[in-house]
Amino acid sequence: MPLCITTMSKNFPLNKINLLILLLLCPISMSVGVADLHWLEMFHHPEQLQVLFISRLPRTVAVVLVGATLGVAGMVIQIVLKNRFIEPSMIGASQSAAVGILFATLVLPSAPLLLKMSIATLSALLGMGIFMMLLRQLPPQQQLLVPLIGIIFGNIIEAMTTFVAYETDSLQVLAIWHTGDFSGILSGRYELLWLTAGLTGLVYIMADRLTIAGLGKNISTGLGINYRQMTKLALIVVAMITSVVVVTVGEIPFIGLVVPNIVSRLAGDQLRQNLPSVVLLGANLVLLCDILGRLIIAPYEIPISTVFGVLGTVIFLYLLFKGQTNNAD
Repeated sequence: MPLCITTMSKNFPLNKINLLILLLLCPISMSVGVADLHWLEMFHHPEQLQVLFISRLPRTVAVVLVGATLGVAGMVIQIVLKNRFIEPSMIGASQSAAVGILFATLVLPSAPLLLKMSIATLSALLGMGIFMMLLRQLPPQQQLLVPLIGIIFGNIIEAMTTFVAYETDSLQVLAIWHTGDFSGILSGRYELLWLTAGLTGLVYIMADRLTIAGLGKNISTGLGINYRQMTKLALIVVAMITSVVVVTVGEIPFIGLVVPNIVSRLAGDQLRQNLPSVVLLGANLVLLCDILGRLIIAPYEIPISTVFGVLGTVIFLYLLFKGQTNNAD
């Protein structure tokens, strides 16, 4: 109980600051773009309302949902695999989802988006299942090799997908999903992302069980938790979140890696108490990168995957080397 109270006291100011930043960034995001948007003239010019509700508001909501839910997906997979240096794109989930989308595009080109998402989810689950099988061959004392194996595994899948796309003249289509970009988000093209919000709610409900499952099979079984069932459920949630994001905006690296590590350093390792912090910080970081991507070379735009890739790498290396310095001290 004292540990829980301490963690909540750490999280409360962090959540408050993140919420204030989010409330500040949202109107800035809706104000930035090629088309002029004047808040004072909003109700006098109908075209201003159209820009807001058709383009700017959907994009801002999509950015918030993607940042929040990918952060949660990264935290879940880190707990299940007991490794802080992995995220969905490092275990083949994003690459496998892209394989499913490419398959659906080539075989079922007129299929509805929901069917393509379902195929992408099954493909992501299959890829993650193969990765889990590979991990079983890894000695317990070699857990630091998990990210390296994941990167190699993901690159193999991506290379095979690129070869198929090249042979079928689909490289341009594949590039859309390999490059996360919010420029195509409009009203009617992002609503599937609300499904990821529901999945995040599911993670919050089963947070305590996930925490126990993360302690290992023997401990979780002794505490009355079905380890295999919880692991499968966690993988399904991560696969669904990843596939929905890839289908809607494409792959965005490092969110699921950077955000949970920042929160755990600032507020500890309590999953249930950390979920709001992960949601808010993930939304803020992606929203900030999206704004920067639209401003750096305006009126052109840098894809969010590029901006966050650079920022995420810098942040993660800082945390990594800072942790090594603290351990040395």
